[in-house]
Amino acid sequence: MKIAFVYDAAYPWVKGGVERRIFELGRRLSSKHEVHLFSLKWWENDDKIDGIFLHGVGEKVPLYSGGKRSLNEALYFSFKLLLGLKGKFDVIDSQVFPYLSCFSSEICSLSTKSLLVLTWHEFWNMYWFEYLGMMGLVGWVIERTVAKLPGKHVAVSQATKRSLEEIGVRAHVIPNGIDFERIQKIKASGESSDIIFAGRLIKEKNVDILIRSVKLLKEEIPDIRCIIIGDGPEKEGLKRLTIGLGLESNIIFKGFLEDHDEVISYMKASKVFVLPSTREGFGIVALEANACGLPVVTIRHRMNAARDLVKEGINGFVCSLSPESISKAVMEAINREMRRECLSIASDYDWDKIVKLYEKFLQENLARQY
Repeated sequence: MKIAFVYDAAYPWVKGGVERRIFELGRRLSSKHEVHLFSLKWWENDDKIDGIFLHGVGEKVPLYSGGKRSLNEALYFSFKLLLGLKGKFDVIDSQVFPYLSCFSSEICSLSTKSLLVLTWHEFWNMYWFEYLGMMGLVGWVIERTVAKLPGKHVAVSQATKRSLEEIGVRAHVIPNGIDFERIQKIKASGESSDIIFAGRLIKEKNVDILIRSVKLLKEEIPDIRCIIIGDGPEKEGLKRLTIGLGLESNIIFKGFLEDHDEVISYMKASKVFVLPSTREGFGIVALEANACGLPVVTIRHRMNAARDLVKEGINGFVCSLSPESISKAVMEAINREMRRECLSIASDYDWDKIVKLYEKFLQENLARQY
């Protein structure tokens, strides 16, 4: 097969979950198929990486403006893609966000009779209004319009699939994955902890609730240690909260760690991973924690796809968003032996297994098309 992935950012120059998914699928597919990525030009010289042919349809521009995804960037990429997505492909896999590029991908797929795959990493629906107020109506309408485009819709999580099905869109789940064997080879840090969190320090991650739960846990475990990895706009406020609650010796802020192996190393030296987020498109970090043998405590919320990765009492716990609920779940996770189950579940999400699901999905749909 000749496969074209479409997204405005590219790994390893931009290290997000979408970029990583394309890279991990693409480099594995390239051993048997011809794989291309159409993106903005984030790289300097080489137009190929790990078997993936790179096509820069336009110069890189800032993805964010004022802390939110830039509309100008989305328009720019969509226009450049319409002119730059050239060649005959069996499959065009367009990542749905930031939406506008899906219309360009649709036009190109029709002109070349390619199979169009629309990959959904999240479905925002009414969250648009929380994100942008009344201006969110524009995003809501565009998202609904993309959902009605002809093509095969892929959801990376069961949560996103459910959301799409609620508006009548049939979607097939091809989840994200992890490099399970690589994680097994990383050694544990010499700095141990009881609880660990890793992620962007933004409002919807609810790290403040985690900090308040540590305050409660300190009553039972006076020397409890919680490591927080990541950076973001909430960082200074979270540090002030930590001081205000008298937890300076219990909570350690590590900031953003450039080397992800270091994050894994800290996970391996901890006991429980807490992901108090109310919005996760998938939650790869939860799988990585399981691959380190750690149970995961996460939140029961319709926009938190990570909750579907947790089997209650087997590889973690799903609880309500409150310090009391989180602290109770953490204590249960600490006191229960769950390592074997965590490793077993995480191994099912190895990228080598996910790519076989993806390849089978493409081949079956191409066979139906012809």
